[in-house]
Amino acid sequence: MSFAIIQTGGKQYKVKASEILKIEKLEKIKPESKIEFNEILAYGDGKNIEVGSPLIKGAKVEAELLKNGKNRTVLIFKKRRRKNSRRKNGHRQLFSLIKIKKIFSKDGTVLFEAKKTKEIEKKELEENKNKFKK
Repeated sequence: MSFAIIQTGGKQYKVKASEILKIEKLEKIKPESKIEFNEILAYGDGKNIEVGSPLIKGAKVEAELLKNGKNRTVLIFKKRRRKNSRRKNGHRQLFSLIKIKKIFSKDGTVLFEAKKTKEIEKKELEENKNKFKK
């Protein structure tokens, strides 16, 4: 199975096609739109691995944004051993949920493509049957 190591939001992620991933929030992108990650550090399959120095030029990963949201609340509580010396704070981290569609090599060929889900395949079969009935 092919994989790629991408860099986004100051972090690095090992991704595979048809994988759903939670990353730092991508600004100004609407859900169900395509995203391209061009900062590819490495890619390969079980036998061959291509490693960049630091990036691989021409390689890219294509993904689809599923939704933007907020994580659960992270509480920060600081207490010192003095009278009334404590502080409670917290925040909800923003995230983007993406699904990896395709992994491209440096020469532009598709290394791996996500398989269609069973629901989409059923819809396409029904549409094709309806076309032939008419």
